[in-house]
Amino acid sequence: MKRVRKAIIPAAGLGTRFLPATKALAKEMLPIVDKPTIQFIVEEALKSGIEDILVVTGKSKRSIEDHFDSNFELEHNLKEKGKNDLLRLVDETTGIRLHFIRQSHPRGLGDAVLQAKAFVGNEPFVVMLGDDLMDITDSKALPLTKQLMNDYEKTHASTIAVMPVPHEEVSAYGVIAPQGAGVNGLYSVDTFVEKPAPEDAPSNLAIIGRYLLTPEIFDILENLEPGAGNEIQLTDAIDKLNKTQRVFAREFKGNRYDVGDKFGFMKTSIDYALQHPQVKDDLKDYIIALGQELEKKSSKK
Repeated sequence: MKRVRKAIIPAAGLGTRFLPATKALAKEMLPIVDKPTIQFIVEEALKSGIEDILVVTGKSKRSIEDHFDSNFELEHNLKEKGKNDLLRLVDETTGIRLHFIRQSHPRGLGDAVLQAKAFVGNEPFVVMLGDDLMDITDSKALPLTKQLMNDYEKTHASTIAVMPVPHEEVSAYGVIAPQGAGVNGLYSVDTFVEKPAPEDAPSNLAIIGRYLLTPEIFDILENLEPGAGNEIQLTDAIDKLNKTQRVFAREFKGNRYDVGDKFGFMKTSIDYALQHPQVKDDLKDYIIALGQELEKKSSKK
């Protein structure tokens, strides 16, 4: 059995929900306090034992490459001034086996994954979406990517991460139709459905941005017709794969942070900041004072 060594991080989206900030800045570089969102994804991959990472980028994404590259002037300046703590933070983002490829046209997640065919070769691999951050306030939690890798060691099959969402929100996700109850959180799957209407959804178990896939997915993606949004949908390809080899779903029971919309991004920033040693105490005092002020204003209405 081949080990899971490689990860794909799609990062070619235009980030339109965060305009005007993302007009010239990659959405993946928006910081949660002081760390870009994509760095959380890379750290999860490394913590899970991933050895090589391919980032699929697009136009105006050069800042991602620069972030993970060495900056001699900055490093020299920090070293000269004895700012070793800051130098350590900078060093943590270099020396990682990162590779980059461009998706020339935004044709959907399935097409972005297809760009990695040569990189992956004939090996199982993981796909990690940057809009979903997992357990970032719990350093002791087993990374979701590692959970999928552990499942693969037992089943030798593709495994997709899912999580219950409110039924009225299923149209924003890919959703699974499970075959009966899961065993220790692992489900056999009948079908995968991309963005169903709530009344048509087979369950409320939504795909949440971590996939472990076998390389046979690439042949399917190469011949797949566009689906929802006239894009090549990864969920559609996974559903086809499930017809020829078993695909499982792993229910995630940790804390998922959706940084793909403004409110989710703000909530993530607050929760993470409340754990950050440099700002947590001041932020806590501010939130308490702000809550009291808002309560007074509300009582006057």
